[in-house]
Formats: sequence, C-alpha cells, structure tokens
Amino acid sequence: MKLAFISDIHGNAIALDAVLQDIREKKVDAIFVLGDISFRGPEPQRSLDLVRSLNCKVIKGNADEWVVRGLKEGEVPDQALGIMTKEREWTFSQLNEDSIEYLRNLPMELTFEVGGVNFHIFHATPNNLFEVVQPFESDDSLSKKLMINEADVYIYAHIHKPYIRYINGKCLINIGSVGLPFDGLNMSSYSIVDINDGKVQTSIVRVDYDVDQVINQFRESDYPNVEIMTNVLQNAKL
Repeated sequence: MKLAFISDIHGNAIALDAVLQDIREKKVDAIFVLGDISFRGPEPQRSLDLVRSLNCKVIKGNADEWVVRGLKEGEVPDQALGIMTKEREWTFSQLNEDSIEYLRNLPMELTFEVGGVNFHIFHATPNNLFEVVQPFESDDSLSKKLMINEADVYIYAHIHKPYIRYINGKCLINIGSVGLPFDGLNMSSYSIVDINDGKVQTSIVRVDYDVDQVINQFRESDYPNVEIMTNVLQNAKL
C-alpha cells in the first residue's frame, strides 16, 4: 500500500498540478492532505477545488484557520500582521461560501491504521496549529512535542522544511511544502510511505513546477504582497 502525504499548498495550484501528476505516475493508493490549502497564493479557489476533487482525508492548517477567522496578535510578528491581514482578506474574497465552510469544519488531526502500521498526522503539533517545531531540535524535544500519542509513524507539516527522523524506533516525517518551500530548493515537496507486509519505506519526493508562471500570476493579479511572495517563490526562503 503506497500512501502520499501533501501539505502547505498555499494557493499555488500550478505546483499542486505537478505534484498530483507525479503522484498519479507513482500509482499511489491513497492521498492525505495536511492543511494550508489556499492562503498566500494566486489561485486559492482552484487549489481548494483540486484538493476537494481528490475525495481524500484532509486536516486543517493554521493558514486555513486564518482564512476562516482572520489573524490574531501574537500569531505572526507584529510587523507582518498588517500585510498578512490584507493577504488574508484577499484570499477570503476569492473563495466561495461553501469553501469557507469546508475549511471551517476540517479536523485538526487524524489517527488511522494501514497494513498493520499506525499513523498520527497533524499540521503543526497534535494540540496546536501554530507551534513551530524545527528539524534541528533534540530527539527528546521532538518526542515531547510531536509524538505524544501512540503510533508507528508521525507526520506533520507547517515548517516547509522536509525531513525524516527515527526516534526510539518510531518514524517522524515532515513533508515540507507543495507550494511554498522554505529550504532553499524551489521545488514542491511531499512524502510517500510504502507499506509492505507491515514494513515501512519512507521517502521525501521533490517535484519541479513552473515557478515563473506562478510569479507571473502574482504580478498580473491585485494581490497585496506581490514582491515579498515572488521573492519567497524564487529563493524558496522567507
């Protein structure tokens, strides 16, 4: 059984198209989406429509929560709150009412079993949509923050920096970002977990997409933070 885990699309439907094509070519059996679907990209509605067309399990990310109810002080740096609020308002205006309600009702986490392997998936941490947990943290720190429920494989997103670690015999995966990577490589990122006779093989997959086309979409739109966002796309860094 081959499972694909994708996240942090951030309104970049062109990147999502490329990732979904790669997933089809790899003959994946099931897809899971770990949130941050529409906010901070030029195609919020098409991105969400693509996700919903998959008829797969989807959980909520912090950016999905922001789209629904706005940003609050303390959730982003003070100097970014104003412009990110404008970006959120633009995104909200691009989505229909049914889409907003869909984002509102997404669960925060999922636990499930496939082929004798137990999974726990969430966006940032099991109890918080906003906490940042970095790959360089100690095994003890990662275990306390992310591996608090019993599972064999733990999968999260949020930081846009993919990695795989093994801690006390358990697998921890960050799947990176489809639409807005922050690790210096401007290619989409997602993860595949292949289960065979109870054994697990994991991988991070990188996929090329047309970054320049997305930048042109930004520049041809009335998006309120074009220069910053195009710079992030070009350099794959904040």
